[in-house]
Amino acid sequence: MSRSNPLPLLIVLFVAGYVGVSSIYTVSEVEQVIITQFGKPVGEPVMEAGLKMKLPFIQEVNPIDKRVLPWDGSPSDMPTKDKLYIAVDLFARWRIVDPLQYFLRLRDERSAQSRLDDILGSETRNAVAKHELIEIIRTTKDRVPLRDTLLTDAERQLNMGSLVPIKKGRKSVEQEIFEAAAEKVRVFGIELLDIRFKRINYNESVRPKIYDRMISERRQIAERFLSEGNGEAARIRGNRVRDLNKIQSEAYRQVEEIRGVADAKASEIYAKAYNQSPEARDFYEFTRTMQAYKDIISTNSTLVLSTESDIFKYLKGMAPEK
Repeated sequence: MSRSNPLPLLIVLFVAGYVGVSSIYTVSEVEQVIITQFGKPVGEPVMEAGLKMKLPFIQEVNPIDKRVLPWDGSPSDMPTKDKLYIAVDLFARWRIVDPLQYFLRLRDERSAQSRLDDILGSETRNAVAKHELIEIIRTTKDRVPLRDTLLTDAERQLNMGSLVPIKKGRKSVEQEIFEAAAEKVRVFGIELLDIRFKRINYNESVRPKIYDRMISERRQIAERFLSEGNGEAARIRGNRVRDLNKIQSEAYRQVEEIRGVADAKASEIYAKAYNQSPEARDFYEFTRTMQAYKDIISTNSTLVLSTESDIFKYLKGMAPEK
């Protein structure tokens, strides 16, 4: 009895296994799938993860990422409303919400990134051209400069430390770009989630001129503050001299008044003491003469006096010591 040949069976099993493997595919948690037949999408997009079936050989699986995807544009030079050329570096986040529309229009992520480059770059250029530089680089709209609390209201009216007014600010400019670009990318099955300025810098060709102008403006501001400071210092010095003279004159007046009152009081006391009795008048005359001796005569003093002098009358009665 001849043995049967197993080769045909092995071939059938191999073909059946290959067909079975070609009919099964898996969908990841981070993917969504478009099934194409001869290059054209068939059926609805497969959104749920798991093991799926398809027709072998004639149908192909096209996975599409459903995670949040990054877009990082290249720095681009563009002019602002005040004619300053700046290099704007932008980044955004997006995701695919309509995989069928995305596949029909773009096919793959590379095409999507290229289309985002065109749309976001164009909208950024339009928004930058409509706003001045200060609106693009500043984030606070209603910012208030710090002021010295010691300044008076009149000094505050000099606009010392005033800031350039901001009507919108960087966040509003970013929102303008986002709203305009989100509407245009929606037709590709893409949802734009966020957009932000990553870096804003002056163009290399105009940067030296900008820096020179900034230095010149800061010098003008410094000179203005220096001039105002010198004027304020001169005013303070003038007030100081005026106040000092006023204080000195007031003090001199008070001293003279006190001295006049004291002299009047002393004269009154002297008059009372002098007029009490003849002995009191003689004693007063004696003490005043002795005080005059102390003020007039010193160690090396030489006096030439008449014998009738009032000062000499006490000296001629003095006997020399033996």
